[in-house]
Amino acid sequence: MKKLAAVVAFAVAFTVPAFAATQTVALSVSNMTCAACPITVKKALTNVPGVQSAEVSYEKKEAVVTYDDAKTSVEALIEATEGAGYPSQVKK
Repeated sequence: MKKLAAVVAFAVAFTVPAFAATQTVALSVSNMTCAACPITVKKALTNVPGVQSAEVSYEKKEAVVTYDDAKTSVEALIEATEGAGYPSQVKK
């Protein structure tokens, strides 16, 4: 029984990132041409596992995304917007 507990503890220690954290990134989103476009962008972003929230602004052509960096990455967020037809990049 102790061996099983040790194996489980070892497995958990190496499968859960020690430095996982909530991150926020602002993406510049191109191709938004109407007030309905942000709905599509937001849906694409919130469907990415690990995304906690996404606020998309047509006026600013921007998406501000809060996500768990142990579950997703900025690259995955960019891929999600591109897949929905709205190329994006990290806002500078």
